[in-house]
Amino acid sequence: MARGQREPMPGLYPVTFGEIELLRDLDRQDGWMLSKDGVPQSYVDLQDPTFLEFEYVRLMADVIDLLEDGPLSCVHVGGGGCTIPRYVSATRPGSRHIVIEPDGLLVNLVREQLDLRSVPRLKVIVADGRAGTAKVWDASADLVVLDAFTGATMPVELATTEYMGDIARILRPGGTLLINMADGKGLSFARRLLATVTGTFRHVALLAEPGIMRGRRFGNLIVAASRTELPVDLLTRRAAGGLTQARCVHGEALTNFIAGASPIKDGDPVLAPVPPPAIFD
Repeated sequence: MARGQREPMPGLYPVTFGEIELLRDLDRQDGWMLSKDGVPQSYVDLQDPTFLEFEYVRLMADVIDLLEDGPLSCVHVGGGGCTIPRYVSATRPGSRHIVIEPDGLLVNLVREQLDLRSVPRLKVIVADGRAGTAKVWDASADLVVLDAFTGATMPVELATTEYMGDIARILRPGGTLLINMADGKGLSFARRLLATVTGTFRHVALLAEPGIMRGRRFGNLIVAASRTELPVDLLTRRAAGGLTQARCVHGEALTNFIAGASPIKDGDPVLAPVPPPAIFD
């Protein structure tokens, strides 16, 4: 542990929306998992923020690593353990972060137990995703990371055309949006979310492990979007060469994947997919 840093205490902690369990990683001295209702929410290594335990977080980091060199101005919708802010601050010193998280007690837990104060130039807005995004200045972000879940389900109000428009508002012209979503058999929610994103952003890519991409099992898919070209060739090679051997779908292949699905609009009766029972056992 760093000097002056208090050792985290494993156990159950009450937060605004339930309870969070803080679990020590027995394989890594400074690795910690946040879990809620048996669903892993975040993993952080307090001494090595570049260590990323979850495969989908590694895919997001692959996209971030290929952005233009230098510090980034970031907005993170969904806080958890602030894994990506820690990663970006370690790999791109001088970066700034706004984290939008509706659970103020969770923010306090992460601040006290997982040394959130060690992340420089980080500001937290305690609000839901849409209300918090509305407070961010126009054209102020190089990167927006949308990784917000209620348990294992993405809030549908963060997947609509209207919300994508607000994200576009806060992104700089060459800025990048990253979305973490989850889906399973048929990938119907993924197709509709991609139809929504492609309606706002000209350049879009989808990344996931092949079994998830084919809808054979429930899991996380990553969307990268921008109004300028994405480095899809480099991203394809990097994703395929990683531990996940993920696929990168873009261009005509992505159009075929969407297959005419309708964008999601505010008020549409859309239900985000729920994982099958015992998937996290």
